[in-house]
Amino acid sequence: MPVHDQKEFPPVARPPLDTRARDWSGRVRAYGPAVAVAIACAAIALEIGDIWVTAQLPPSPYNPLPFAPEDVAGTTFPIFGALLVISRPRLLLGWLLCLGGLGSAANILAANTAALLVLNGGHPLVHPLWVFADGVWNLTTYALGVLLPLLYPTGRILSKRWCVPGAITATALGLDWLCSWIAPSSVRTGGNALEVAAFAPYYAQTRQGLHMVVAVGMALAFSSLVVRFHRADGIERRQILWPLVAMAGLVVPWVIGYPVWWTATLTLPLVPAAIAVAVLRYRLYGIDTLISRALVGAGLVGVVAAVYVLVGAGSSLVLSGVDRFAGLAAALFAGAFFHPIRRGLQRLADHALYGRGGDPHALAAGLRRRLPHADPAHALLAALEVLRDGLSVTGIAVEIDGKTTTSGRVGPVAREMPLVWHGEPVGRMLIGPPGRRRFPAAHDERVIAVLAPYVADAAHTVLLTTALQRSRERILTAGEEERRRLRRDLHDGLGQTLASMAMTLNAARVSLERSPDAADTLLRDLREGMDTVTADVRQLVYGLRPPALDDLGLAGAVRALVEEARPGLAAGAESAAEVEVTGDLAGLPAAVEVAAYRIVQEALTNVRKHARARRVRVVLHRNGELRVTVADDGVGLPANRRAGVGLCSMAERAAELGGTCAVASEPGHGTTVTARLPAVPGPSLGGAWS
Repeated sequence: MPVHDQKEFPPVARPPLDTRARDWSGRVRAYGPAVAVAIACAAIALEIGDIWVTAQLPPSPYNPLPFAPEDVAGTTFPIFGALLVISRPRLLLGWLLCLGGLGSAANILAANTAALLVLNGGHPLVHPLWVFADGVWNLTTYALGVLLPLLYPTGRILSKRWCVPGAITATALGLDWLCSWIAPSSVRTGGNALEVAAFAPYYAQTRQGLHMVVAVGMALAFSSLVVRFHRADGIERRQILWPLVAMAGLVVPWVIGYPVWWTATLTLPLVPAAIAVAVLRYRLYGIDTLISRALVGAGLVGVVAAVYVLVGAGSSLVLSGVDRFAGLAAALFAGAFFHPIRRGLQRLADHALYGRGGDPHALAAGLRRRLPHADPAHALLAALEVLRDGLSVTGIAVEIDGKTTTSGRVGPVAREMPLVWHGEPVGRMLIGPPGRRRFPAAHDERVIAVLAPYVADAAHTVLLTTALQRSRERILTAGEEERRRLRRDLHDGLGQTLASMAMTLNAARVSLERSPDAADTLLRDLREGMDTVTADVRQLVYGLRPPALDDLGLAGAVRALVEEARPGLAAGAESAAEVEVTGDLAGLPAAVEVAAYRIVQEALTNVRKHARARRVRVVLHRNGELRVTVADDGVGLPANRRAGVGLCSMAERAAELGGTCAVASEPGHGTTVTARLPAVPGPSLGGAWS
């Protein structure tokens, strides 16, 4: 064959391993739910057949229920297993529940069928049915009692070392099934007395030893949950706790034994249900809260029952004549102490579940003792430390006005929530991932609900302290700038003029006798220079405070400004400028008067220069605060405007006094400047403009 033909027909290569894995994963996703549903339907069908077989057998003297625990397991385990497979097909836990339930249904049907055949006189299928029942039961035991705890809740084993208990248990179960297979059927049925006497002791001892090995292997498998719980984070711990709590309802009746062991049949469905909830919906429920409430409820039942017993016994011994009042006395006593007992039991449960640092009210009490002795910054840090200890997280941070206060190491943020102080947002809180502790976040909501208001109070205090510090810095800076301006104006303007006037006076004295005309000219120039000095002094005084405010008051000074601005309005028949004053403007703080005057002055300057307005209206209204409004009907501000020096100066003057200044404008519809200034005298109304 030519070489080019070999290139055209290359050998078929096997797909890479990762491609085959993806293909297998795709098949599991595609066909897994259907297979799981088929297994559940098969198990239910076997249970329906077992119902008919059980009806042919005499009732059990040990179980008052018409069904056995295996019937419940064969029905509920496949159903919840199918739900898990449908939601997460690649997770082995759902498949184990399905197969374990199917094995339980097959076991009980085979065992009851064999018992029915024995009851009817025997049949050749009795021994195969017993062997099949034992084999299926051993597989079910291995799936649910060994593999399930070893793989729960992630579907992966902790390490290869944990394969040892699984291997030992599998060997013991295999040998146990081998014993069942080689043993004569008469050992079970008791048909041949000689065979029973010869073989039964060895059979019983061997299987008993193998069962002990299986029990040890299962105990080791369940101990892996303890190790996994110790290493796990909060979410995985919650997943482990759900089935453990459900198993308590199964194990307790079995430990007590006869006559209450059969109640485990009723609690058996809780185990697969808890596994399904833990795997699929673990974030929605708080297992620690459930345990806490269960402990409190059990404690209350025990205490109330003890009270009734003690009161009843005491009344029988001491007050036998009035024994009919014993129940009433017990009820009154239990009712009077119900709430104190409940609170005490709740504290004990919280302490057992969360330790000393888990009680929200104890945390709040300790925080209240620390806050009065700390400055604002340390108070916020103390609140964050207490909250971090209560939540058992790696770190908590609070962002306030661009600054961050951190307690611990936040790392990746697990939760973010706003801090609100009396309806006002003051910052945001960043909560880090949970650290190691016994129980996860269900208890955290109680801790956050109790301690978050303290954090918000501390954050608001820090915000106020920062704002006060910035206000002081602005006031000091403005004062220093004002002093620098006065120094410059006095030195460069008035100082130089006075020095020149002194030199002129000296020249006039020198030339007075020799040239009176020259002296007269010098004195005349000196007189004109004095007029310039007077104007400079007035300008300096005007820069500190407009004289019109002292001469005319705020209303009169504003009217004077409006009259000066009137010629700058656009010509037209409706050209007008008006001032409206409502409320009493007397007694306003000097800083408020200056700020209002400057804001009106700047707004009118913008109207003259840019607005091309025909009408302008100024309103001064005092009602608890001073509201200043300057409105025109000009062209308005452009849509892409940038705030200039004038607009910024108006906003800064209002902000210095704790007020606001807003500019509203629509192109072609004029501009409105609205300033709100506090009109009550106080320490915050000082500063550079007073």
